[in-house]
Amino acid sequence: MGETLAQKIIRAHLLHGDMTPGSEIALRIDQTLTQDATGTMAYLEFETMGIPRVKTELSVAYVDHNTLQSGFENADDHRYLQTVAAKHGVRFSRPGNGICHQVHLERFGKPGKTLIGSDSHTPTGGGIGMLAFGAGGMDVAVAMGGGAYYITMPKMFKVNLTGALRPYVTAKDISLELLRILSVKGGVGAIIEWGGPGIAALSVPERATITNMGTELGATTSIFPSDAVTRAFLAAEGRAADFTPLQSDPDAHYDRVIDIDLDTLQPMIACPHSPDNVVPVAALAGTKVDQVCIGSCTNSSLFDMLKVAALLRGKTVAPGVSLSISPGSKQVLTMLSDCGALTDILASGARLLECACGPCIGMGFSPNSGGVSLRTFNRNFLGRSGTKDAQVYLVSPETAVAAALTGCITDPQTLGEMPAVTLPDSFRIDDRAVLPPVPAAEADTVEVLRGPNIRPFPRSKPFADSLAAELVLKVGDNITTDHIMPAGAKILPYRSNIPKLSEFCFTVCDPTFPARAKAAGDGIIVGGSNYGQGSSREHAALVPMYLGIRCVVAKSFARIHAANLINAGILPLTFADPADYDALAQGAHLRIDNIRAGMAAGALTLTDTATGKAYPVVCSLTERQQAILLAGGLLNYTKEHAL
Repeated sequence: MGETLAQKIIRAHLLHGDMTPGSEIALRIDQTLTQDATGTMAYLEFETMGIPRVKTELSVAYVDHNTLQSGFENADDHRYLQTVAAKHGVRFSRPGNGICHQVHLERFGKPGKTLIGSDSHTPTGGGIGMLAFGAGGMDVAVAMGGGAYYITMPKMFKVNLTGALRPYVTAKDISLELLRILSVKGGVGAIIEWGGPGIAALSVPERATITNMGTELGATTSIFPSDAVTRAFLAAEGRAADFTPLQSDPDAHYDRVIDIDLDTLQPMIACPHSPDNVVPVAALAGTKVDQVCIGSCTNSSLFDMLKVAALLRGKTVAPGVSLSISPGSKQVLTMLSDCGALTDILASGARLLECACGPCIGMGFSPNSGGVSLRTFNRNFLGRSGTKDAQVYLVSPETAVAAALTGCITDPQTLGEMPAVTLPDSFRIDDRAVLPPVPAAEADTVEVLRGPNIRPFPRSKPFADSLAAELVLKVGDNITTDHIMPAGAKILPYRSNIPKLSEFCFTVCDPTFPARAKAAGDGIIVGGSNYGQGSSREHAALVPMYLGIRCVVAKSFARIHAANLINAGILPLTFADPADYDALAQGAHLRIDNIRAGMAAGALTLTDTATGKAYPVVCSLTERQQAILLAGGLLNYTKEHAL
């Protein structure tokens, strides 16, 4: 039997384990990326390991999240990242150069290579045939040090595209349609490979939109073949030598196959407050819109922006709408300027924002109170925009422009003939905003500069053989990392200061949580299904650890967050009987005994000390993960086991 594209790349990078779905495998990592919201912690962890130089083929530190400098904190973090990158062999992408995924796709991604990044949307790289994973910063730090990246061997899903996209129907609509079919949990434990005759007409930017949105399915990653389309994109970037043809074998086996007919696909829209709450745009036509945002790592490519400019040319944004445009990179912005498209955008009344994540993470441009905001982004979680009562919808750039011009949700197919837009044969190349590290021989001359907001990495405690703890918080299904550790302009500047950051932990759900968790000493959190979906930010594990959380019991976990909990020294457990979730009440005092033996056996018992009632829980840990928890987290474990 043949192999899928993903299986081929896994086999070529396999260090340990066998490729049976559900078993743990260790992969060699070729490239890493970090961004500033998670990167400061990743590099603090790397420094703690005591390894002088990164051992990957390429590592890049991007600044794209915390670019709003309203105090010293973000500027200090940027200075720290620039100096620590220079010292340890990492390239540094300066603030304003662009969003990590867009820039990496343009300048560094290579078909067939492995990439992990401390951002959940790193699978964007699958648009050019990379095997790209979002991961916690600690996993990235270990990979930079030459260590393996461990994952559970995924199942293989195939999405076959047939037909062709009609005008005003886009790659974003394909992604939303798959979210409608599978839900935010439907891709858990799987790699999604895209194929079928319909992919031939999709450009690399369109493919990258699709692999980016695969993260919202809970998928391990998503990937397209590397073909003539890939070759043309890399050649346009002046990187023709980086092209390698890659495809699955004709007789490859897939655990699930999904067919999507592009001929019949309609413009789609994700309604508040989940990316899978999807309906056709036409079903909401006429709904008043207050704000429109176009950009993010999902839809900020030159192709997207040229379409936006063409649709806005000669027109004016509706009086009641505020429209923002965020190009994904300096390359995109410069080329928009060169060809006059930027003038068309600005003349319409749109506001130009920095080449950065910006509104996608609540870093500026929040909606008005109760406002309806249409965004070309990948997430519309409650409060993520910075306005808790805002109604945020996810759409394509074409649907976004239609709303901006009409003042209400509008099917873009009603706008008339779609202007023809084509990508140039070559892109404008200027890498001056990516700073190389100093030569290894000069590394000792570099002083790593730290501001007062950069605090030491917090340490967790090794596990004893028993745990007595209070159930300090009980939450429901689909708790996101934005619930656990919110983002936004007020909070993100404290990403390198865990004690300060802890004041905001879970405050979206319960403003009293930080104080109660600290007072409890050792604590337990109980959650529903898909606990920890969303961002790869390890702060959603590190901060609860700092507050004394030792264990999370849930119906199920999102992949990256479960790994981050283990890395932080927090024990993730699942209910053997999901109905037991209903029986546990916040404030209960619980006990777990015989932890070491129970870890090895894969089963533990949670006992309510007041009632004596016992609740069996599943402990699905590999021997390596058990050792990490018993050591008190991945950092302790790594220092004990030299890379």
